[in-house]
Amino acid sequence: MAVAKNGSTMDLTVEHIERIPVGVPFRSVPGRNLKAQANWRDFLVLEVELAGGHLGYGEAMLDYWSGDLAMEDVQSVIGRNAAEQMWDDSLGWAIQTALFDAVGRALGVPIHELLGEQVHDRTPLAWWCIDMPPGDFVHEAQCALEHGYTDMKVKGRPWFDIREQLERLTNEVPESFTIDVDFNDTLLDANRAITLLQEFDEYQQVEIYETPIPQDDVDGNRRIREETDGQIAMHYGTPDPKTAICKEVCDGFVVTGPPGRLMEIGSVAAMADRPFFLQLVGTGITAAHSLHFGGVLEQARWPAINCHQIYENSLLVDPIDVDDGFATVPSSPGLGHRVDREALERYRVDEVELLSAPARLVEVSWIDGETLYCSSLRDDLMEMARAGELPYFEQGVTTRVIEHTGSDRAAELLDRVAEGPVFDDE
Repeated sequence: MAVAKNGSTMDLTVEHIERIPVGVPFRSVPGRNLKAQANWRDFLVLEVELAGGHLGYGEAMLDYWSGDLAMEDVQSVIGRNAAEQMWDDSLGWAIQTALFDAVGRALGVPIHELLGEQVHDRTPLAWWCIDMPPGDFVHEAQCALEHGYTDMKVKGRPWFDIREQLERLTNEVPESFTIDVDFNDTLLDANRAITLLQEFDEYQQVEIYETPIPQDDVDGNRRIREETDGQIAMHYGTPDPKTAICKEVCDGFVVTGPPGRLMEIGSVAAMADRPFFLQLVGTGITAAHSLHFGGVLEQARWPAINCHQIYENSLLVDPIDVDDGFATVPSSPGLGHRVDREALERYRVDEVELLSAPARLVEVSWIDGETLYCSSLRDDLMEMARAGELPYFEQGVTTRVIEHTGSDRAAELLDRVAEGPVFDDE
């Protein structure tokens, strides 16, 4: 038996876990652009019930937090003490966070008190965008400002005109609004990256360049950091932390992973005095969990990436409030937010429907007339971009999803792109 904050005893045995598969609809602008990307609609929400009657919630976006929701893993914690299981990183994000939530509610304390000492009352959040046309970037920036955000993370890709994107975007937002550009190593090498990034240094609002080139290129990344003005962010782990810190290849980190790993990384970052942003992706449920980690991790000073802004519904009764770029770390028990059970039921789907998606046809066009067709920008074109098989960040390039028309031409292209990207030969 555990003792709650009010002095009462509490049975923390996991009695039941419900799997709730949901398909959460996107807002219109992110939705039409995500058509050409991954399937980020589908989640498996876990509701953990303790013997004392308290509930806890965690979730996994199945196209992001992959491999942590096998039925045997979920069932393995039933009949066991939730407080003893919640630090087991082998269970995966969804189960662990649901356990933390349930234990916090049972003991009458917010999750951050279970994690460690609170060092921040408020924690910064960023608005997130997938790669999209310039006008859509502007629309999303305006939404971000309306909702109290002061920072936005965008994707830099060779199949969109990054110069036009940043020109339009920086002309429409205040000088105090910051922009982080994630290239996912598509700038290829230091020489080409430095040339391009020095152009972008002209924009006052552009603050962080994330993973401009492959992260294991230590000398190349160090050169980029030395010869450009933006701060360089790299995913923690590659190169190894000692090399990244001692050889000064980046200004800070992108941090993701299960709770135990987050706390370990936080300790290293604090020792090295390196800021990072938490990248914990999902609906408002995951974003609310992220607030607690932001509250106890000293170097969580860059705006967190949670992506919950892309959905029509946060799955929380009261969405997270952001003011001047910051959200308050919850002080109520557990998650500190009530999960919207009505929304979960409204968006519930059969589990066999998860990760099912219709065939897509995406067209990329360059100003010299060259055209490429594919079924997924993320899976198909990223591989080509990283291999240097696409034109390199040329001006005037456009990308669009072609709606299925039933024409013979469209049917032929759909068949062809099922085998991989094809350049138009007509």
